[in-house]
Amino acid sequence: MRIPRLLLSLGLVALFVVTGCTTETIVFRDREPFNPPPDASSGFLGYFTASTKQTTCGNCHVGTQRAWKGTAHADAYRTLASNPNAQSFCFSCHTISARGNRATGTVGHDAVRDTAYYDVQCESCHGPGLNHVTEPDLPANWPYARAGITDTTASCASCHSGAHHPFAEEWGQSRHSSVVASAASRQGCNSCHDGKAALRAWGENANYVERDSAGVFPTTCAVCHDPHGSPNSAQLRFAIDTPDPELNLCMRCHIRRTEPAGGSSYGVRPHAPQGAVVLGSAGYRPAGFTYDTLRALTTHASERNPRLCAGCHVFRYEVTDPASGNFVFQATGHLFRPLPCLDAQGRPTNDRDCAYTATARSFRACAQSGCHADGATAASILTGFRADLENLAATLWVDTDGDGTIDAAPTDAGYLPTIRQRTPGEFTVDQVITAAEGAEFNVRLVGEGRYDNGDGSLGVHNPFLARALLSASINELQRTYPPLPAPPAAVRALIERSLAVPYPVAQR
Repeated sequence: MRIPRLLLSLGLVALFVVTGCTTETIVFRDREPFNPPPDASSGFLGYFTASTKQTTCGNCHVGTQRAWKGTAHADAYRTLASNPNAQSFCFSCHTISARGNRATGTVGHDAVRDTAYYDVQCESCHGPGLNHVTEPDLPANWPYARAGITDTTASCASCHSGAHHPFAEEWGQSRHSSVVASAASRQGCNSCHDGKAALRAWGENANYVERDSAGVFPTTCAVCHDPHGSPNSAQLRFAIDTPDPELNLCMRCHIRRTEPAGGSSYGVRPHAPQGAVVLGSAGYRPAGFTYDTLRALTTHASERNPRLCAGCHVFRYEVTDPASGNFVFQATGHLFRPLPCLDAQGRPTNDRDCAYTATARSFRACAQSGCHADGATAASILTGFRADLENLAATLWVDTDGDGTIDAAPTDAGYLPTIRQRTPGEFTVDQVITAAEGAEFNVRLVGEGRYDNGDGSLGVHNPFLARALLSASINELQRTYPPLPAPPAAVRALIERSLAVPYPVAQR
């Protein structure tokens, strides 16, 4: 295209005017990756751009910013501000403040109510970030967060506690809060018994205060929940609604020795078999016995309980005082007890010895999914199952002296002590699993009171499987080690019922 001479001349004149009137050089530079802190004394940076929820930390930690933005923490301020019953003191847990980190005093949003401090951001757990962004290469400025909750003022417990959300208090009474030192320090066991080892086994390589410290670590919040966010519900590291043991959070640990193994006296003792019991794959299979696991999934691993383990072990409900009807407590389910004992106000406790009745315990988990009509119905069904399993287990083994070992008759009673008396070689530690050893595994798996009851659910995890395994073992022992006394007529009828349609068991 030809440019008219006049326009070309005007362009040259304009260029001359611009270059002739100034010697200033225009320099383009990036904006600083952080803004001055609204609360200058605390060093909390907060949002870089509040309107888009772009944290200052996220300017460099891009992947973490992306994951965090999808969490409930990223919307914490709005959820509180939209609540007409919100109190002023609530905002400390819904904004950046001294809660959850090593800062102290009135800082962050508590000091300066700026939008930069809205929501539970990175610094809520990691602490003030100003020193780090100023000199990020200096290790002393790396703001590590805590994975432990022993310091309740500088951890998850700082906010996730109290009558409305007593996660920390309930967890502290659960077995997840304790450590079996002998197992936690043993290779092969520590990935479940040591929280730090579990995180390593699950591919977590983030830094945190306790990561390189000596000693073992309980299963704290951060072991199961990813503070930075995850695609799973409640920021869980793995899903809870899949029957795949490799992908199910609970089953990553609660599915260890699920069938007998030779070469060790421990091989006939189940260990953490709960996941396999729920799914119908646990236990020793007597000759000719097949359990239809697909039909088993119509029990407690059914479409009515899509959250599987968590559906019964982790459920929330409000507790009101029976006398006044006023709110007193928000149960979070982090006792991890599906049928918790209750105190006088109906709050779940860590008592493990109260009666299995609908008044002494909460059976809400049984009814809330629609599996059972109400708690009383579920309690009645449980009583029946326990009686069935006890009758079957006692046929196999009565631990008369309570030492957890099958002693030869007449010290202990039942088929297995009788077999040990007659043919003790059937219990030899070798690579061969005999019918007697298989029956021992099954009775230890689901027989209440035998070796701490390996499954520990009183048959609840899979009542049909539990009855079928014990029934099939009784039949196999009678065939393999005659003569054994015939079980009472009531037990024989129970065996036939447990191994017949419509129960999800097939004898082939």
